[in-house]
Amino acid sequence: MKSSRRSFLEAGLALPVLLGASPSLTAAAQLSKATASKDSSFDPWVEIHRDNLRHNVWEIARRVASRPILAVIKNNGYGMSVTNVAQLLEPQPEIYGFAVVKFHEAISLRDAGIRKPILLLGPFDEHNLEDAVACSIMPMIYTPLGPALDNISAKTQKPVPVHICIDTGIGRVGVPHYFAAPLIRDLASRKSVQIQGTMMTFTEDPDFDKEQLRRFHDTCASLEKEGIALGKKHAASSFTLFQHPEAFLDMVRPGMALYGIYSENEFRYTAIMDLRPAISLKARVIYVKKLRKGDSAGYNRAYMAKDDVWVATLPVGHADGLPRAAALTREKGAKVRINGDLFPVIASVSASHCIVEVGREERVKIGDTATFFDWQPGSRPEDVSEACGASVYDLTMHLNPLLPRRVV
Repeated sequence: MKSSRRSFLEAGLALPVLLGASPSLTAAAQLSKATASKDSSFDPWVEIHRDNLRHNVWEIARRVASRPILAVIKNNGYGMSVTNVAQLLEPQPEIYGFAVVKFHEAISLRDAGIRKPILLLGPFDEHNLEDAVACSIMPMIYTPLGPALDNISAKTQKPVPVHICIDTGIGRVGVPHYFAAPLIRDLASRKSVQIQGTMMTFTEDPDFDKEQLRRFHDTCASLEKEGIALGKKHAASSFTLFQHPEAFLDMVRPGMALYGIYSENEFRYTAIMDLRPAISLKARVIYVKKLRKGDSAGYNRAYMAKDDVWVATLPVGHADGLPRAAALTREKGAKVRINGDLFPVIASVSASHCIVEVGREERVKIGDTATFFDWQPGSRPEDVSEACGASVYDLTMHLNPLLPRRVV
């Protein structure tokens, strides 16, 4: 057996030589090729449109009368990559700084060379807090962290810049407005603390938002009468930019609007801002075939061909971020743009694939580019949202972070 196995291995090693190639060189060439082609040409990808991103910043600045913009780039930059977005936005003079939720995103921005202010909106422990301060990352504070800030300031010999979050009714995070004064007085009294901002978040209930803003104004006004400086006051998200201009305050902190997407579909039909989507999801057709009348497609035979029909398979599924609801039902369904035409997503969206109905003629071929959403009319994220009932937030924030991102 040993002799036979050895003869087999020797024969295998000799084969490349017989074919005129060195075994080691062949292996090295294969490894080099594999390394250079880590992404298949058929893998889906995300495109980031830099000019549309800049346009949206200008539109927001115009809307808020040139107030500073704190760009919210949380959740992987709303699907565009947190570092990609920050690097594209940082040169814009309208951008004051950036806000993220995850501690590792804040650190990654500094590692990527971002120099403008970074506000950490999410949770941290005292060790994280010390690391954040060392990287010039401002924490959002709403608990009695005075002693910890004293310790950090004693090490750095500088006051720690912070933003204070007041909960005026959203109930998520923030010191409740009726308990805010004692906490803020304590922080303001410490030489270790520099209050650079004070903030709140709206519930986006139009009637209650007014009450929230009143609570915020009352709390801030009473503290300012005591001589406490609260820094830049900010409350307005993308939603608020369309609803409450009286809440623009000293600074605004939009997220979705920066990326050119209307957070509510009805905002599209106002003349308040002209937003242009700066993100798209694309892939190439991997298979085209003709179904005969009565043939089925998708799990549970979700689609049944009523007549002979051409279909195309795309390498995008719910693991990539395409909502399961994108598949056509009697009432709704998303459409994909191929060669300038829109084709409905049919059957069922699986983890890695979806299928589109092309029609009676073979109008697409393998390798054609398919656009799930972008900045063109009919293919905007809002169009997909309206067609299948998925939130525009789901379309972008749930994009697989492993998908290649390309700036165009």
